[in-house]
Amino acid sequence: MDIRLPKRMDGHQPEVLIESKQITIIGANGAGKSRFCSALVDELGDKAYRISALKALFPSPTSTKPLPGSIDDLFNRMNAANPHVKNMAETEFDKLFYVMLGDEVRELMNFKAHRLMGERMEFPKTKLDITVKKWQEVFPKNKVLRENGKLMFATEGYQDKYPLLRLSDGEKSVLYYIGAVLYAMPNAAILVDDPETFIHSSIMRTLWNVLEQLRPDCTFIYNTHDVGFATSRIDNQCVWVKEFDPESIAWDYEVMTSSRDLDTALLDLLGSRKPVLFIEGDDKHSIDSKLYPLIFPEYTIKPLGSCNKVIETVRSFNDLQNFHQLDSRGIVDRDRRSEEEVEYLRKKNILVPNVAEIENLFMLEGVIRAVARQKRRNENIVFPKVKKRIIEQFTHDLKQQALQHVRHRVKHDVELRIDMKFRNISALEEHMVELVSEINPRGMYDQLCREFHYYEDNNDYASILRVYNEKHMIAESNVAVLCGYKNKDDYVRGVLNILKGGSENAEAIRQAIKECFGLTEAEPTVPQEMPEQNDETNQPADQQTDNTEN
Repeated sequence: MDIRLPKRMDGHQPEVLIESKQITIIGANGAGKSRFCSALVDELGDKAYRISALKALFPSPTSTKPLPGSIDDLFNRMNAANPHVKNMAETEFDKLFYVMLGDEVRELMNFKAHRLMGERMEFPKTKLDITVKKWQEVFPKNKVLRENGKLMFATEGYQDKYPLLRLSDGEKSVLYYIGAVLYAMPNAAILVDDPETFIHSSIMRTLWNVLEQLRPDCTFIYNTHDVGFATSRIDNQCVWVKEFDPESIAWDYEVMTSSRDLDTALLDLLGSRKPVLFIEGDDKHSIDSKLYPLIFPEYTIKPLGSCNKVIETVRSFNDLQNFHQLDSRGIVDRDRRSEEEVEYLRKKNILVPNVAEIENLFMLEGVIRAVARQKRRNENIVFPKVKKRIIEQFTHDLKQQALQHVRHRVKHDVELRIDMKFRNISALEEHMVELVSEINPRGMYDQLCREFHYYEDNNDYASILRVYNEKHMIAESNVAVLCGYKNKDDYVRGVLNILKGGSENAEAIRQAIKECFGLTEAEPTVPQEMPEQNDETNQPADQQTDNTEN
């Protein structure tokens, strides 16, 4: 089917999607997706067939005239054709089953009439039969029984039988969609609003694959927020609705196809109007995904896993900026990168903090002082103790840390120097023999040791955080106990909870971390008001002594 899209804001002719079988409508909340779909319905005329489980399962006003061929229309016509029995159904779901049962009775009566006349006739296969069969394929452990003219449902083993009304919303939604799709007119454009509502992601794709195969004559148009589902459609054409102009009743939209090689990450972000910040880690367990949304609320945060994925995605995303018009940046840990590597990344819109890894952000002086104030501890006692412990740890690990930095830089240099063309294997061998003297790992190690000793001798806490990669730093520094927390995890949660509030200390933490990325200039910390009451000892904070565990 050829689908003509609604009017464009730029005055250009609306696009026509030729022989479309699957169309996905995506966009930010408030961008005008629902009105866009309504305009599509108007354009499609008697080929439009709109369904929504969210609306079908609950009573809705019936003042508007139903679309021709819709479930409401079929229900009204069946009621009008049967003057002896009037069915009062409150929801579209109930109306659908009234229509299905009406067709079931008519088919069985027709079969009985032919048999009474001595004619041979195949036992009819009704839409209800097909719906039941397909529903049981989606829920293989559940069975549908017919008892005394009623549909009953049972779990595996038939121990507990229950009526239609006791099905979950998800089970009802699947029943509704199967039955509703069967009643679509031939060659219809089936527009599905929020197909993901009530349906678990594990069966989402399977269900719609089945329904698309059930009605290959139809075009399926999905208005969805589920990006994973949008990318799962094989012959999909995706329409990104960006903006709606109510005065001219026109839209700013873009048609995307698989030929543009757009992935899930991009589609996921097209629903946002904020700039994008790609980060390391996952969206459930990593500290990155918990911390950065609180530091950069002006961004849409997208975790991508590895640092290489962040770097590559920022590059690809910015290459397509003329298409999506969204500003994007990335954040990767500094790790053991050289100043040259860091500068290169920053030029590519990758933010690199002036600390070795994300855990070190929680050890920034400004962060520790703000947390101490929040917990009514004396920051001028807490921070010096933490600083002293970190410098001692660094001194103990100095040579090993220098060695790890050398290892990283040698690996980086070797990869760059080997990645060139050689005439033959002898040329490669000769080049590798020369690499040791060219790279000079011993000289690199000695230089790093001198730098690290300089930080140690000068109590340069900030520089130590920049080069010190140590996952156990928070735990071994005793910062948690000094600030009034039980352990490292409790301390990290405490920092996040402070950031969720709107206190001055939250802003101080945010300021310290942004400054670490070079995004703001240094500002005075929140002035300390002394004396303060210790929240655990009820003693003035300035009376705390070195009895706190070192």
